[in-house]
Amino acid sequence: MLPALGAVVYGLWTSGIDRHAGPITGWNVLLGVVSALAFAGLAYAIHALAPRLPRELRALTWAAFAGISFGFLYSLADTSVLKSAGLSLVIAASVFAAVFYHYYTREN
Repeated sequence: MLPALGAVVYGLWTSGIDRHAGPITGWNVLLGVVSALAFAGLAYAIHALAPRLPRELRALTWAAFAGISFGFLYSLADTSVLKSAGLSLVIAASVFAAVFYHYYTREN
C-alpha cells in the first residue's frame, strides 16, 4: 500500500515540476504516469528483495533508491547537474545512515 501511495505522490510531483507553472499537457501527464510506474515497480522490487540482503546492502539499496528518486525530481527543476548530484548524494547518505541504524538496532 505504501509504495502505491508513494508512487501516486511521486507521479503527481513529477508532472507538476515538469509543467514549470504552465498548462497541463499530455507529455506532463505521460511523464507523471511513467515516473509513478517506475517508482512503484522499484519500490515493490526493493520490498521483495530487501529481506534477503544483509543490512549493509539493504541500507545501500534504499539509499540508492532515495538518492536517484530525489535526483530525478530535482533535475526537472532546471538546476545544474552538479547541484542535483550533490544534493542527491546528501539525501542518499542520510537515508543510508538512518536505514542502517534502523536495521542494525532491530535485527537479530
